[in-house]
Amino acid sequence: MKISKLAKRSLSVYFIYGAVVAILLSVVGWLGADIWLASTQWLLIAAVLVLFAIYFRLS
Repeated sequence: MKISKLAKRSLSVYFIYGAVVAILLSVVGWLGADIWLASTQWLLIAAVLVLFAIYFRLS
């Protein structure tokens, strides 16, 4: 399946938004209420989402 460059750029923005949400969920977990995952796991998800965003932005 081929994705156009414009679609990759917009997809990269959604990955960044997802990373921000994951960081916010890690802060909530740090404050005491774990939501599905622990805080460090949310930070790992945020890191992976940012890496995918960079990959799609550069490709």
